[in-house]
Amino acid sequence: MSRVAIVGSGIGGLTAALLLSQRGQEVTVYERAPRVGGRVAFEENGRYRIDQGPTIVLLPEMLLNILEEGGLPTESLELLRCDPLYRVHFKSGRTLTKVNGIEAQAAEIERCFPGEGQGFIRFMEEMSGLYSLGKASFLERGFKTRREFFSVNNLRLMVRLRAYKNLRAAVGQYFRSDELKDAFSLQSLYIGGAPFRTPGLYTMLPYAEHAFGVWMLKGGYGELPRIIARELEIRGVCMHTGTEVESLLVDGGRCHGVVVHGQEIAYDAVLYNGDFPHLSGLLPEIKGRQYRKDFMPSSGCLLIYVGVSKQWEESLTHQFFLPDSLNKSLRDLFDRKSIPGKPSYYVFNPVMLDDTAAPEGESVLYFLIPVPAGEEIDWNTAAEPLASQVLADAEERGFPGLGAHTVWRKIRTPADAAKEGLFGGGSFGIAPVLTQSGVFRPQSKPYNIEGLYAAGASVHPGGGVPIVMQGAKLAVHELMKEMNNT
Repeated sequence: MSRVAIVGSGIGGLTAALLLSQRGQEVTVYERAPRVGGRVAFEENGRYRIDQGPTIVLLPEMLLNILEEGGLPTESLELLRCDPLYRVHFKSGRTLTKVNGIEAQAAEIERCFPGEGQGFIRFMEEMSGLYSLGKASFLERGFKTRREFFSVNNLRLMVRLRAYKNLRAAVGQYFRSDELKDAFSLQSLYIGGAPFRTPGLYTMLPYAEHAFGVWMLKGGYGELPRIIARELEIRGVCMHTGTEVESLLVDGGRCHGVVVHGQEIAYDAVLYNGDFPHLSGLLPEIKGRQYRKDFMPSSGCLLIYVGVSKQWEESLTHQFFLPDSLNKSLRDLFDRKSIPGKPSYYVFNPVMLDDTAAPEGESVLYFLIPVPAGEEIDWNTAAEPLASQVLADAEERGFPGLGAHTVWRKIRTPADAAKEGLFGGGSFGIAPVLTQSGVFRPQSKPYNIEGLYAAGASVHPGGGVPIVMQGAKLAVHELMKEMNNT
């Protein structure tokens, strides 16, 4: 049995603890916040409760399989399938509903965009063969060297996945309408990237929505850390909340413990689950060693949580509201680092699928507005006008009576995210640009330091809850392999 310390109890850290404890390892988790879960948490006010961070569940099979590998029965949580998946509201007045079933979706596209339905069928047919190859080659393995990543087979696959294009251009091979290109590339916003910057490799995201569905967790995604934490407590895993790790002990090329409250505590291995760019600050300066510090953060989010004494019968659980030009709006955000004059936004309305999400006859709503990360914007003055603008737009386009029926409202900004340790105020770890993807992204064994591993949204294979869990699985497998060889 090895003694393993996990620094940070985000979903990556909790997944690692689950997998390691299932393998009989002695695990201790350190979390500086007063609760576990990291980005996956609840925002609460009296009778209202809603997810604070992630809301959309993609790749449910991956999520459930990893939990099962960790010894957590799949019946411990209930996933609810969204049918329809979600709705996209274009400023032109057109509304596209994403639905389950290829033929049904093609018919819906044909209704809104005559002559375009066949492009969707072609997209799904071509991606059906490529997705499983991409998943095995890029999501389910790490890369110790660039030679491993740029193998002949991988290069051929990257060409077929149009990795040399950006995501918007890659889906542009299938659609003529700019609005459809937006609807099938906005998924890069799930991981904090711009459609025109995110590599075409990420066409796997819009494909996965239609191939495996869009889901939500009954009770909210914030239940997932609580479910895992309860299982860890039953197993006797020590979880120290409100406890910050001050530094890591590294000597002779090996990490052998942590420093907490000035006390050195020995461990056989350490797995870091904070935002990766912060890891270098915990490591001692070692002559001749350079730690990369030029990471680019993902986009930030202005989040608005609203409790409402009203429900909307025609609403869906997930909805996207786009401006006249999503491309121009996101250029303001990503290129000019400014708040878009006409922002796009996403709305989560869980009561439409889970009637326990709000008091009877009421709703809790979650508005996510992509905004720049970093310190360029004074959110003390910018947050309220932007929130008011978006809520007014939402009332006009999909939520009549929203203002008059609002009972509770709270705003969360990138400045709040930065205070809680999210790198640069970005909501999704480091940005999914080409130079921070694949082999260029921090790996589960990030440095040539024995006994030190990493997981989280900023670590390969990237962001999104199931993908972060997959990264934790890679880190655990690497850790166990090394422990078994010592």
